[in-house]
Amino acid sequence: MNTLSPNDSLVLIIDVQERLVGMLEKDIIVSKTSKLAEAAKILNIPVIVTEQYPKGLGATVTAVAEKLPDETPVFEKTSFSALDTEGIAEKIKSYGKKQIILCGIETHICVHQTCAALLEAGYDVYVMKDACASRNKYEFEQGISIMQQNGAKITCLEIVLFEWLKSAKHPNFKEVQALIK
Repeated sequence: MNTLSPNDSLVLIIDVQERLVGMLEKDIIVSKTSKLAEAAKILNIPVIVTEQYPKGLGATVTAVAEKLPDETPVFEKTSFSALDTEGIAEKIKSYGKKQIILCGIETHICVHQTCAALLEAGYDVYVMKDACASRNKYEFEQGISIMQQNGAKITCLEIVLFEWLKSAKHPNFKEVQALIK
């Protein structure tokens, strides 16, 4: 399938944490990620969150955490690929979804390595470019480029939301559309 289906989607948010966001020039990632989380909540799409060494890097930023669906699992990790953290691969598999919408920090490290592992495991990976970030623009672009070369689809918030909705007749259209107005 070339477009996203809300019935076959899962959102994986990688390390959108206080200290990591603080190293970025812009906080666009926080706005886009919180809107993605809120839309997932509205449309009953599962979300999984990772936090890289939260003791040192802080928790998921409040603006994102408060928009997450209830019961969103949050996994602490120290490995760069989320799938190398105990329990995450099993949790993803337990939802029975094929399409993984991926976003987070840092694009060229944790997002890239998680993407590679998801692709290797047979998932269709959609990297939300406007909800990914790295401290350095060059590394960000390289991370996006390598993920695309490896087979990930590069997308953005509005493409994801409107592919999930499919039509202005969707019962949640106005509620989801309001997120981007």
